[in-house]
Amino acid sequence: MGALVTTEDVRGLWVARLLLERGLGIICLIAFLVALNQFRPLLGERGLLPVPNFVRQVPFRESPSLFYSFPKDIAFTAGAWVGILLSLLVISGVSARYTWLSVTTWTLIYLIYLSFVNVGQTFYAFGWESILLEACFFAIFLGGSRVTPQQIPIWLFRWLLFRIMFGAGLIKLRGDECWRNLTCLKYYYETQPMPNPLSWFAHWGPEWFGKGGVLFNHFAELIVPFSYFLPQPIAGIGGIITILFQFSIITTGNLSWLNWLTLILAFSTLDGRFFAGFGSFFRTPEMHPPHPVIGFTNLALALLVGVLSVPVVINMLSARQVMNTTFNSLHLVGTYGAFGSITRPRYDVIVEGTDDKVLTSNTRWREYQFKGKPGDVRYYPHQIAPYHLRLDWLMWFAAMSSYQDYPWFVNFVAKLLEGDTQVIGLLRENPFPKGPPHYVRAQLYEYHFTSPEERRKTGAWWKRTFTAPYFPAVSLDHPGFRKVLKSQGWLDH
Repeated sequence: MGALVTTEDVRGLWVARLLLERGLGIICLIAFLVALNQFRPLLGERGLLPVPNFVRQVPFRESPSLFYSFPKDIAFTAGAWVGILLSLLVISGVSARYTWLSVTTWTLIYLIYLSFVNVGQTFYAFGWESILLEACFFAIFLGGSRVTPQQIPIWLFRWLLFRIMFGAGLIKLRGDECWRNLTCLKYYYETQPMPNPLSWFAHWGPEWFGKGGVLFNHFAELIVPFSYFLPQPIAGIGGIITILFQFSIITTGNLSWLNWLTLILAFSTLDGRFFAGFGSFFRTPEMHPPHPVIGFTNLALALLVGVLSVPVVINMLSARQVMNTTFNSLHLVGTYGAFGSITRPRYDVIVEGTDDKVLTSNTRWREYQFKGKPGDVRYYPHQIAPYHLRLDWLMWFAAMSSYQDYPWFVNFVAKLLEGDTQVIGLLRENPFPKGPPHYVRAQLYEYHFTSPEERRKTGAWWKRTFTAPYFPAVSLDHPGFRKVLKSQGWLDH
């Protein structure tokens, strides 16, 4: 395509570069705020999955992180604050004034967030962590705002966007049959990790709304991605369709920053040629050619990504496609996809405590309320995304299996019994403000949205049915419970 691309076409990429940098800066700011607020209670020195224990068991080469040499709470907090400040440099445009400053800023953002992800264990094992890291790595090569943009980094952002979208489309076709018979949205709005204020209304929408949504999903994920690599205005139209598709998901759910990040990546398809009709509003600023070293660096980057893409392409074409997998510890050029299967029905773990010293049939249990996941049937689902409530997400996964599959849950119960203020701070409501309970247990419930008639009568958004005990009632005096905590290295007193 080189002969078909003019100098003005390349200069027009400044629009995509600007939108990508500012958008990624906002997502990075949110990611580091999440780390500041949640990393210590979840993964700190006395967290649910302490990083010091992890680094003693896993070699550095398998999960490289700046925190290996000093896995302390003060380092986690400092790392989050530095990440916040660097993100603000990007958002404000200060880091883009000079190429060396842009490269330095994005390199530090990438290394610091990689350090959090690589020791974050199950609490950081989400596909969008790798997507963000890959995007931040590509951002290193975007160059300063005074330098003519380079095509290779912009096209690598499009390649990342393609893998996210097309991979998601393929995993759906190969997964749950409801994607093929157009009924998945009949269950998704209710059973997704954290419904938002509009999820209830979408769930009770007409049948054509749900089936039409699945058809739009297939179109946006299986056909539109190929337009990203076509000339303008086709590439830009494909990007706009992708943005609209992501907005449709954002308005009906809380999927952390996955959809916001994908939307931002779609900016890579919008350049000066696409916005030519807007006149002076998108007038190309003055820029000078980049240093020849930058051109060679970008060629090396393209070669690296090409090599790393081989297993990704093989995976996408495989009948046994795996979603959300990275093939290296640096989280570069992964394979992505979401919701290959849809859960039905919905189960939620309800954690309860009591002050009673002796348990009887008359014991009064009080529920702990989470910020995002369903609990109180009358509590109105809130908009959380793009903020990421990591504990709430893991509670959604825990409800699909036994607590034995989630070792952090045992320590979570212990922290509630201790009255740990950091862990309790992750919850919406503490039913024991005067002191910790004597016993804590967990019960499994099946949840469904109330019908419009039921909601008018009761005011409740949910209805639930007790399914089974999930975790037995325990206290810190329980010998068996203490033995389990000691075996995990979590009981230090």
